[in-house]
Amino acid sequence: MLEEVERWLSTRSWSANDRPLHQILAAKQRTGQTVSVVLPALNEEATVGDIAAVIRHDLMRQVPLVDELVVVDSGSTDRTSEVAAAAGARVVHRDGILPRLPAVPGKGEVLWRSLLVTRGDIVCFVDADLRDFSSDFVSGIVGPLLTDPDVDLVKAMYDRPLAGAAGQGGRVTELMARPLLNMHWPQLAGFVQPLGGEYAARRSLLEQLPFPVGYGVELGMLVDALHLVGLDALAQVDVGVRKHRHQDGQALGRMAAAIYRTAQLRLARGHLIRPSLTQFERGTDGFEPRTYSVDTEERPPMVEIAEYQARRAA
Repeated sequence: MLEEVERWLSTRSWSANDRPLHQILAAKQRTGQTVSVVLPALNEEATVGDIAAVIRHDLMRQVPLVDELVVVDSGSTDRTSEVAAAAGARVVHRDGILPRLPAVPGKGEVLWRSLLVTRGDIVCFVDADLRDFSSDFVSGIVGPLLTDPDVDLVKAMYDRPLAGAAGQGGRVTELMARPLLNMHWPQLAGFVQPLGGEYAARRSLLEQLPFPVGYGVELGMLVDALHLVGLDALAQVDVGVRKHRHQDGQALGRMAAAIYRTAQLRLARGHLIRPSLTQFERGTDGFEPRTYSVDTEERPPMVEIAEYQARRAA
């Protein structure tokens, strides 16, 4: 490990317990910064309501840490929107944001569009499929941004159990993202959960970053933020254990392909000969191929979008 990374681990890796809530609130009141929490959601009726309810109760009613809670529904066919609204979140539908640009499927697309419907100086993203959710996931990663002006982006780190086995989750992280980062961006080798969906950042940084529309958004954001603001502006906070719905192996393969494509673009901005991935499923006549396109589109920095510029000027 690079000496720079070892130093970073000792100065930019914290526990949620390192900043008590009263300290975070005092910093928020002193600086006047506002906080938005965004939950990107697609068919998450089983969990999104509990997450929104915990944030509303712990961080909006009991203490005024979060100023707005927004669920961006990316086309759910279940009761995600109704459940989220009943729990006190403001629900916005992806296709209603920036309608002049037709939306494409993908998590990164939703996160990018969320910048247009939130106002916070700090934006905190939380995946909507978490179980046994704790508000530490929010206060823990927002805390450093409120208390340390030199920090621009904070990722959550946690244990990821799989089928009851500790540390066995995050398979795409271990098989794809971590090797890529260690080999090509070794300054980022200290991140425990580089692909984790829980992170917070200053709006002033997010609006300058391009957003891969799909699963590559987390890796792309880390790499681009490193180049834009440097390693010391990035941090991570231990928030405990993350329990969520795991995807099957083939879905993870498609996720890995999108992440590799995101890395490839940042390594060379080169041409991908075949932006697709073929996988196999056993059918009645043996193994049958299934070919999926790999996310290759990226949205430009939000600060370049006319509607966003107009809102900032208003």
